Amino acid sequence: MSHVKPSLSVNEVYTVLQRHFGRNVSDVTAGEGGNFSSVFFFELDNEPYVVRFNASKESFQQEQMISKLLSSQEVPYPKICGMGDEGHFSYCISERKLGIVLADLDDEQKIAVVPDLVHVISKMNQVQLGQTTGSGPVVEGRNGQYAAWEQFVAAFYAENQEGTFWENWHELYHMTCLERDVFEEIYARLIAFCQYNAPHRHFVHNDCHEWNIISDGHSITGIIDAGFLYGDFMIDIATIEHAIPGIDLKEAFRVHYEQIGKPIENFKERLTGARYFKGLDGLRFFAKMGWDHAYIELRDKLLSLPKW
Repeated sequence: MSHVKPSLSVNEVYTVLQRHFGRNVSDVTAGEGGNFSSVFFFELDNEPYVVRFNASKESFQQEQMISKLLSSQEVPYPKICGMGDEGHFSYCISERKLGIVLADLDDEQKIAVVPDLVHVISKMNQVQLGQTTGSGPVVEGRNGQYAAWEQFVAAFYAENQEGTFWENWHELYHMTCLERDVFEEIYARLIAFCQYNAPHRHFVHNDCHEWNIISDGHSITGIIDAGFLYGDFMIDIATIEHAIPGIDLKEAFRVHYEQIGKPIENFKERLTGARYFKGLDGLRFFAKMGWDHAYIELRDKLLSLPKW
């Protein structure tokens, strides 16, 4: 699988969209994309849309499945409006949720949207998954790739991987700031806490941070760019918990679940396991990107967590 981010000009994007729709679009502008996709905004019939270009068609096929699952259950996830291929890359067109990312709101606005933030993320995590099985990434648009959560974790951090973003990742021990002893210590803690996370199977966004949440300053208008796993929803809480300065979001989620009659059992242990799962991957990523300061800060935070 290629992980090269496509590079296109506005004029090239305009041509692709004109060919796709068979008529003109307007106001094509470049947006800030992720690590693997190039993003552009445009309008058609005075309605706002987004088009993303990626070298991996499979990721957009999964996005279509996610969109159907969430939007059909009233989660504000963008609906997919079309997909196609262009040269060596693929594209995906979706509706654009209006607003700005949560990270760009001022502090007062962030605090104001906390109740809706907790409500919307919880609703996303609790969608009905239908007759599906398995844990970890979704394969063939339906079931989890692994029979058990522990199997997925072992495979995700396995040394010998092919065709993934983490192929040959053990070379990072020799080429970057990634420390083998630290990584192995945190991995051992993660495995110890898996027993608390493994029994729980929900929709997990898996990239539920403040740059993937859209708000108009009063409410949450959209959630975007899900990585999607079947697993413990505490992973999303561990990802978003520090998004609002001065607010204990993890406690807000705990209280919310009690209020809706679904108290979170083993809350502390599951949150710790989720922090290790996301944090360990973060260490790899920061090392790979050369973000040494972020690596050190995250490393020290993880080592300060309970061991078991």
